[in-house]
Amino acid sequence: MLAGRIPVTRLTPAAPDARWRPKAFEGEVVPFRATVFREGHDRVGAMLVITSPSGEVRRERMSPLAAGTDRWEAEVLLGEIGEWRWHVTGFDDEVATWRNDAALKVDAGVDAELMFELGARLLDRAIAEKARPLAARTRLTTLAAGLRDVAASVAARRTLIDDPLLDEFDSHPLARLSTDSPEHTILVERRRAGVGAWYEFFPRSEGARRLKDGMWKSGTFRTAQRRLDAVAAMGFDVVYLPPIHPIGVTNRKGPNNTLTPGPDDPGSPWAIGGPTKDGSPGGHDAVHPDLGTLADFRAFVRHANALGLEIALDLALQASPDHPWVAEHPGWFTQLPDGTIRYAENPPKKYQDIYPVNFDDDPEGIFAEVLRVVRHWMTQGVRIFRVDNPHTKPLVFWERLIAAVNAEDPGVVFLAEAFTRPAMMQALAMVGFQQSYSYFTWRNTKAELEEFLTSVTQETADFMRPNLFVNTPDILTEYLQFGGPAAFTVRATIAATAAPLWGVYSGFELFESVARPGAEEAIDNEKYEYKPRDFAAAEAEGRSLALYLGILNRIRAEHPALTQLRNLHVHASDDDSVLVYSKHLDGRFTPDGRDDTIIVVANVDPHSVRETTVHLDLAALGIDDDARFEVDDLVTGASWEWGASDYVRLDAFTRPVHVLHVRRD
Repeated sequence: MLAGRIPVTRLTPAAPDARWRPKAFEGEVVPFRATVFREGHDRVGAMLVITSPSGEVRRERMSPLAAGTDRWEAEVLLGEIGEWRWHVTGFDDEVATWRNDAALKVDAGVDAELMFELGARLLDRAIAEKARPLAARTRLTTLAAGLRDVAASVAARRTLIDDPLLDEFDSHPLARLSTDSPEHTILVERRRAGVGAWYEFFPRSEGARRLKDGMWKSGTFRTAQRRLDAVAAMGFDVVYLPPIHPIGVTNRKGPNNTLTPGPDDPGSPWAIGGPTKDGSPGGHDAVHPDLGTLADFRAFVRHANALGLEIALDLALQASPDHPWVAEHPGWFTQLPDGTIRYAENPPKKYQDIYPVNFDDDPEGIFAEVLRVVRHWMTQGVRIFRVDNPHTKPLVFWERLIAAVNAEDPGVVFLAEAFTRPAMMQALAMVGFQQSYSYFTWRNTKAELEEFLTSVTQETADFMRPNLFVNTPDILTEYLQFGGPAAFTVRATIAATAAPLWGVYSGFELFESVARPGAEEAIDNEKYEYKPRDFAAAEAEGRSLALYLGILNRIRAEHPALTQLRNLHVHASDDDSVLVYSKHLDGRFTPDGRDDTIIVVANVDPHSVRETTVHLDLAALGIDDDARFEVDDLVTGASWEWGASDYVRLDAFTRPVHVLHVRRD
């Protein structure tokens, strides 16, 4: 029989398909939930039994959620990397049943002596349990004697039903009937898999300059290294580099994706495979000769690490016509009837400079080569890979590759750049990708953001971690094109506070917003040309958001509530353009033992001033319904007294967002 005497069903965390494990990251607070019930009216309880990778067994009494749902929950901070095992035990809570029934009957003057004796007999059973702590058994002996003390008044013995000594049974329940659920597992990955601020830039643009003859000279790893200090100063954790490999010459793209490159146009880094320093063809395991040598790259990585930064490298499984793979493994590509090789397309976009890999004709050979490439970059100090368009490759390939890599180094992180259908996006996460791009860039209205944020922090958080990039070289949304500085401020704030993972592509802090006509990407796209930027001049002239990005990352570092994914709660406002949400972390899980609560109020209309009332669900903040409390704006330093309903005024042109911290004295 599958039900058991005390049925335990609907256990979470869980992936949508039981073939794959749910996951968490080191230091994440995870809610474990189950439905536990029984026939009749007797009380039941639920106990989470969880075993860490090192073998430590913990028992956490679960608490009921909303009345009438039979759902139970225990929150646990998972602080050890590896596979955790857990199950839930449902049991008949005899003491809780007795306390409820005895209180009702004694207060009604019905069967008082009988109820006192029944309670005393329950305590006798508990006292006889040798596994129960001796001090607890001693206290319960005194309590049982009190219930049986007929010389005492009924009223005096009635108080014993509510005696705090009976709370002993919360951690050590008394039960005749119980059912264990099947054992489940959850994989805990390293913290950087779930928490981090990413910054993307093209090394070739950093230090690039025009020579006297008008030709361009590329930046190098050595010149790009200078940018790392500024990125670290803004509080970012990860520097993501587009492909750094040799670029093909055949069908090379010119400015803005044209087919007419000039003699010094660098081409798209994603057209991988081209001449190396000695003229021989190089592929995914080589560095572009203009950037320097492999030793230069290792020095770049070391400097980043010294600043507290990790390097994420692009893994794009495609080839230019000049890639060694094309000559050595022609079967890895799709041959057309006219004898040519099919190039890549993402209608209406065409990539004549790129051949996609066909994974069906030699899957073993392709797998072995890609695994070799990944291992090669791991030996250079890379432990994070941003994977280009993984949704255009077989799911089974990624499942196998990530499993093989993580078996060698569980700390290697893969980010899926998959702006695709939900089924594929979620499946990529289930088979192993530690992080995922998301639809965040296209969710801009209050209603869109409420639905999106609730989905990624509640509905899919057991298996998919969203990385909220605000822009990419391919994505410059209309919101940013026409929203002005307010739009950039709002988007950065929401991305940095709503999820533990967020990212910025270089140029965002300079409010770059001019699009290529007919496209959702920046004009003079850096994918096809050098784009050096004068960040220092922009900051000196007040044309930079860099200082604000640094403030956001400092707030993230100082407030542990913002490093959690599953704790976002949407609140209400009377204005359709004012988004309100909170991130709350109970003091049981914070370093200082005090609750940490952040409230974000954002005017998502970047063209207006909004005045409205926000309505807070104070229970979600760990605050009594009628309480008044102090909030501090972590950006401006202003303070206010707030309660359940509060007036706000958000001017898109001066201060479109509040990031508020609830003061805990």
